[in-house]
Amino acid sequence: MATAHTPELTGADPAELDKFNRLAARWWDPQGESRPLHDLNPARFSYICSRAHCQPGQRILDVGCGGGILSEALARTGANVTAIDLAEKPLQVARLHAMEQGLDIDYRLQSAQDLAEAQPEHFDTITCMEMLEHVPEPAAILQACAQALKPGGWLFLSTLNRTPASFALGIVAAEYVLGLLPRGTHEYARFIRPSELAEMLEAAGLELVDISGLHYNPLTHAARVGGSPRINYLAAARKPA
Repeated sequence: MATAHTPELTGADPAELDKFNRLAARWWDPQGESRPLHDLNPARFSYICSRAHCQPGQRILDVGCGGGILSEALARTGANVTAIDLAEKPLQVARLHAMEQGLDIDYRLQSAQDLAEAQPEHFDTITCMEMLEHVPEPAAILQACAQALKPGGWLFLSTLNRTPASFALGIVAAEYVLGLLPRGTHEYARFIRPSELAEMLEAAGLELVDISGLHYNPLTHAARVGGSPRINYLAAARKPA
């Protein structure tokens, strides 16, 4: 396992790491605080594999993997999955759950920057879901992802748009009214507009291929991809061959 660095050196926010460490024990409880992640995962997985054609032998990196919900879905395709996070307790839960499921996933307590320096142009596909809005320098994460991608490789992202609708539904409704997420999970100022994401991707040398809305109904727990990106959205980018 790679040596962990302090959050100050990797650009992580210690307060954000504490949030996810507190959720770790209940990460795989489909009725717990992580239920929206479980509900969203099939839609995210389909979006990724419809473009990257997930298949055995592919090298996939899951950045900000948390407890491994997406990592496990990707590993079941036969891909070689590396999954990194800077919150230690969710990683411990992820390792145990993967072991119980008989899945071989390389979980690491490591930053995207450190991994990219150690393994440049190594991965066919990189995923980074629900993470960019939790870090102080999302552009640095995208730069690292670009460095770690092979030419022609895919980067898939999901995050929250900075709009009045995302504030009303993503924070007020989800955290304070419906209790879908713990209070304080999100900070509105860190939400990212698609135009801002496009600029960061271009600066990292990546080509934005698609932006699609990611819609979640908290009453039916159904998720779908498509339509307006005014609240949650998915993005697909590619490194020029």
